[in-house]
Amino acid sequence: MTESPLSPNSKSVRLDVFAKEASIALIIKAAGLVLIYLLQIFLARWMGRSEYGIYEYVIAWSLLLAIPASLGLPRTVLRSISQYRVNQEWGLARGIVRGSLLLTLGASFLLCGIAIAVVLLINSHYQSPYALPLLLGVGLIPLQALVQLQLETIRALEDIISAYLPSLVIWPILVLCGGFLLLEIDGELKSIPAIAVATVSFIIILIFQRLLLWERIKQILQPALAVYSYRQWINVSVVLLLQRAFLYILDETDIIMVGSLVGPEAAGIYNVAVKTALWVGFVLEIIIIVAAPAFAMLYTQNNLAELQQVVSRVTVWIFWPSIAIGAFLLAFTAPVLSIFGPEFMPAIVPLKILILGRLVDSLCGTVACLMVMTGYQNKSLPVFAFSAMLNLVSNAIAIPKFGMVGAAMTTSFTLVVWNIWLSILVVQYTGIQPSIFYTFFNSDGDRRIEDEN
Repeated sequence: MTESPLSPNSKSVRLDVFAKEASIALIIKAAGLVLIYLLQIFLARWMGRSEYGIYEYVIAWSLLLAIPASLGLPRTVLRSISQYRVNQEWGLARGIVRGSLLLTLGASFLLCGIAIAVVLLINSHYQSPYALPLLLGVGLIPLQALVQLQLETIRALEDIISAYLPSLVIWPILVLCGGFLLLEIDGELKSIPAIAVATVSFIIILIFQRLLLWERIKQILQPALAVYSYRQWINVSVVLLLQRAFLYILDETDIIMVGSLVGPEAAGIYNVAVKTALWVGFVLEIIIIVAAPAFAMLYTQNNLAELQQVVSRVTVWIFWPSIAIGAFLLAFTAPVLSIFGPEFMPAIVPLKILILGRLVDSLCGTVACLMVMTGYQNKSLPVFAFSAMLNLVSNAIAIPKFGMVGAAMTTSFTLVVWNIWLSILVVQYTGIQPSIFYTFFNSDGDRRIEDEN
């Protein structure tokens, strides 16, 4: 358990504790990213780019379908529990924990049935190498939805270690060990056994995560009769569901479209570029882990001055490491890709383009998180929708003509549009200045932060 930088009864954020929380998140997230990246390297080498491409294609689809299965509830739980703790509405807090689980289970099983029917229907008219792996991968849909829901619930209860350790650290270790065992037994690793290993690993993680959640609920939430406000939660979660779906389209659909329009081998190569470029944004993800509950609490308290101070500080924490990581990857693109093997070297140009797109995130900061945590998710929905559609249409045009390079170009361009538009909305609706440029030209304010904390 870690010390909270902002308790429900507090009116300000202790930046020293906040920095400590960020450091813990940094260690866990960095360890997780290293493990997941190592998993990608070993799977690519063990499976070859065709089987690896099929595996990643199925994983990408399961992640996409887990979004509607979750109904947007993970982010709703994260924001709502933070607000309920401020207002000491313990019945609602307990109600949303239980109610969100039931809603997610129902939606997941319904979606699994639909997905199976669609795959069988398509395969009856068109024999696809993806058909059998996709049928097996359907089982990942409810597992991924439930893992994400429980992760955000534990995160709302301010236990960073218990929230992220199972999925970021333990899961890739389990998959890596399972894949290695199959490789030793069979002498090869195909996509279907790899998907089965991933599924079993998710089941183990889900059970372990649930035990951690029960313990955290007993520690944080005071005893109360559960109150269920389904209509209110659904009203919020529908918007967050659409946001998450549109964001996933922006982040992952290029892999699916490369796999569908070019083939499994291209999907495997392009996936390596995508996963490597994500290193540029991992500091931003770490800061959001710690910052999101604090954003919600400070805005609920109408403490905008303190919120601006926190945003300005974390923007600096995001900017410099992201720039350093991006510069390193741009300078050593070929050596980094050579780790995966010589057959993945065609990813050099797409990777460089994706890195440049991800660097825009470091300039704009925590804009998407701010819109959700301050309750302006409805105002940001057109941004997510337009960006998703722009990405889909642009990829549909560019991939057939330019292949992986076209996918990288359209995805990076969409990231630029998305970040700039959200930055404008954050200033317009909250009055908070999220970008690094405000922080650079407001150095006196930064000094005041240091003096006060």
